[in-house]
Amino acid sequence: MSAEPNGLSVNKAHNVLVTCGVVRKVKEFSTVGELLRDVTLPDDVIYPWHAIQLTSGQSVVCHGNIDDQFYRVCILSADFCETVHSHGGQQGSDTGQYDLPARLAVDKDETVFVADVNNLRVTLLSPTLNYVRQVASISDKLKWWPLRLHLDVQRRRLYVADNEWKDGKWTPGRVVVFSA
Repeated sequence: MSAEPNGLSVNKAHNVLVTCGVVRKVKEFSTVGELLRDVTLPDDVIYPWHAIQLTSGQSVVCHGNIDDQFYRVCILSADFCETVHSHGGQQGSDTGQYDLPARLAVDKDETVFVADVNNLRVTLLSPTLNYVRQVASISDKLKWWPLRLHLDVQRRRLYVADNEWKDGKWTPGRVVVFSA
């Protein structure tokens, strides 16, 4: 099976977390590229897209791919072995549902921004993954699909890569900036 990376993040120790969807793993590498840990995620985390380690040592992970049973955002224990909190479930477009939650951003208070690609929105969740509000949507400033997120914590700005799917491929899009 391929350990192709889906997402990257940097933790407070400045190590790199690589999220690998097909094999359901998170790999942690040191600042010089040495593999520190290679963790298989719990069985209920199917096709992870992106993982970010929180200051508590726990991690927030978004997961779910085409035809998967669950589309969720989860907080996992520090050893990545247990789901502590989750938001989402069956695929859908209601407030508590996702359709491809593919990217995350976390602020200093550990509130979580979720790029929900096929629902064309970005959702804000509390540190315990309770729904707070919708930050961006197709009816707001988005034109296409929110594929990537970056949060500038100091300036309180959320940058969203908004790309179009055309003729069977992703086309160059634009970056939309939101006040966070």
